[in-house]
Amino acid sequence: MADPDIWKDPEAAQNVQRRRKRIETDLEYLKKLKTQEDDARVLMDWLAQGEDVTKDLTTGLDALEKLVEHAEFQKMLGGEHDRANAIVSINSGEGGTDSQDWANMLLRMYLRWCDRRGFAHTITDIQAGEEAGIKSATVMVQGEYAYGYLSAEMGVHRLVRISPFDSNARRQTSFASLFAWPEIDDDIKIEVQEKDLRVDTYRSSGAGGQHVNVTDSAVRITHFPSGIVVSCQNERSQIRNREVAMKVLKSRLYDLELQKQRAKLDVQEAGKMKIGFGSQIRSYVLHPYRMVKDLRTKYEVGDVDRILDGDLDDIMKATLVAKAKGTLGQAVTGDD
Repeated sequence: MADPDIWKDPEAAQNVQRRRKRIETDLEYLKKLKTQEDDARVLMDWLAQGEDVTKDLTTGLDALEKLVEHAEFQKMLGGEHDRANAIVSINSGEGGTDSQDWANMLLRMYLRWCDRRGFAHTITDIQAGEEAGIKSATVMVQGEYAYGYLSAEMGVHRLVRISPFDSNARRQTSFASLFAWPEIDDDIKIEVQEKDLRVDTYRSSGAGGQHVNVTDSAVRITHFPSGIVVSCQNERSQIRNREVAMKVLKSRLYDLELQKQRAKLDVQEAGKMKIGFGSQIRSYVLHPYRMVKDLRTKYEVGDVDRILDGDLDDIMKATLVAKAKGTLGQAVTGDD
């Protein structure tokens, strides 16, 4: 940053600033760890000399333990793009109206989680269901480690409950999926040829088809070589919607290229299954009992309302720990 010529390229300079900030944050955390460790060692020496510092030492060791646990957890999020912002897609699956309502519940759950963590979020595209809920939604999540955390949630989520849309009050099983991609840095260049694109414009609409924009400002981009289709209708201008849609497209193309290079099934690839029976990663049961169970880690919690209200850190951590240990299991079938 001391280079006098660095601001000749403002975009590159901003990237360097972001990297410097991340490094400074890590160094500050290491400094805090070292200070806490040194303080604990001094107190242990005093204790050995007969000083009554047991209470202070216990408090200090507890604080050091929390710092170490946090550092270990952050180390699990050490992937190339784990620190990046995330682009999240939620889609309804098998289950009709119940599935679309479940997709909307999932959207609310993850937005609440974002709020809890202080992550900014913007819904760039949403497709309302015919009777209730949503068919799909795309959300931009901005915050450090947003992608690392949300990568733990990729896959099919199953809901079991008494259907509020069934006049006979029968139990219904519904499915919805979540996929996530890292928002790529501006210094990563993804070449997209205009001839490979079809850009459609249409009028933005809200839930139930109500028009929220009187001009054709929404944009849908189809990338022919990959078959990827992205949309954005959140911004007021067509130009801005196209910019956001292109950002989403480039992130997905970059992710697709990484998958080809790895040439093996990873968490993302394993999650891209049929959104229905036999492919779920987690079950949320509201009837005949109440429980959330992650089928990859066997993590269970009975307070379903707390989970649906966005308190997801513990269940995410269990997944990331299992992934780091190489023990993350495959989704299983059945009611467990």
